[in-house]
Amino acid sequence: MPRSAERSVEAQASRANRAPPPFRPTGLMANAHLQSILTSSPWRKRRVQKRSRAYRENAERRVISTPQGVHLLGYHSRPATPNGGLAILLHGWEGSSDSNYLLDTALALDAAGFETFRLNFRDHGDSHHLNPGLFHSCLLEEVVQAVGQVTAEHRAGGGPVFLTGFSLGGNFALRVARHAPAAGYRLDRVVAVSPVIRPKNVLAALADGFPIYEQYFVRKWRRSLKRKQLLYPERYNLDRWFRHRNLADQTSHLVDDYTEFRDIDAYLEGYSIAGDYLEGLEIPSLIITAADDPIIPISDFEALSRPDALELEIWPHGGHCGFLANWRLESWIEQRIVSELCQHLTPA
Repeated sequence: MPRSAERSVEAQASRANRAPPPFRPTGLMANAHLQSILTSSPWRKRRVQKRSRAYRENAERRVISTPQGVHLLGYHSRPATPNGGLAILLHGWEGSSDSNYLLDTALALDAAGFETFRLNFRDHGDSHHLNPGLFHSCLLEEVVQAVGQVTAEHRAGGGPVFLTGFSLGGNFALRVARHAPAAGYRLDRVVAVSPVIRPKNVLAALADGFPIYEQYFVRKWRRSLKRKQLLYPERYNLDRWFRHRNLADQTSHLVDDYTEFRDIDAYLEGYSIAGDYLEGLEIPSLIITAADDPIIPISDFEALSRPDALELEIWPHGGHCGFLANWRLESWIEQRIVSELCQHLTPA
């Protein structure tokens, strides 16, 4: 690498490596519901889509195929001045690789010199046609294998690999971290933002809390399954499912008809990371969350098993995957993630 390019990379890393100031929103910006709603709002979407247009247009569309024949869609982007690291990003439930929070984070990582790979879960983004089977949150193996393939490709060049997830994607990120060594690969650092800990408690919080959250997920899930049924009409007749108006009934119906779990409780425990699930965690991992998250109860984080490899960072405010710094809807969390990953650019 030319000396001028080396200096550019070093300067870039030095700037990104600086930790952002503590997250201390003031006034209405400290409101948990505003933080949670605005982060996925159409106002922020317009801004993020405009800023990310060139980044998205230059991304390489890739379909990762697992040994079991599952196909997951992702987008690989290379920065203008690489620092050698790769960040794999996982969105939340009914989000996608183009979700506001994911794109904003990807843009910040790209600017700091990271390659990025935005992976869609099955039936998320423009991927419903790739697999006949329905997505559910216990489909961990295919995500472990997809992350493993992307990791192996980058490791061949000698660079470190990081995994970052939001909400359900944070839950998946921590489960991938738990199982990656047994699958034959390692990650250098995992960051989970507002991850789902005990799904049963999240479902209860959505049912009992501010109705806009449950309605948001009901609407997005209905849209997703309408698309799936149109693609595979011979496989799915979901007319009865569409009569349900809450997530508990919707989930129970699909568990009974399209999974091998005995009931909804068994299914929800199937992707829980509560109890001693993380006891065997070897890969250094960081959870960043807010005490006022209206969807993930703070008690779930306080009761978490805390192996040496796991760090927990709880901020008083931030809502669910919010952490918006101002009324321009600029995100603090993306800078926190960039700073965190820059500190671990030397491969483990």
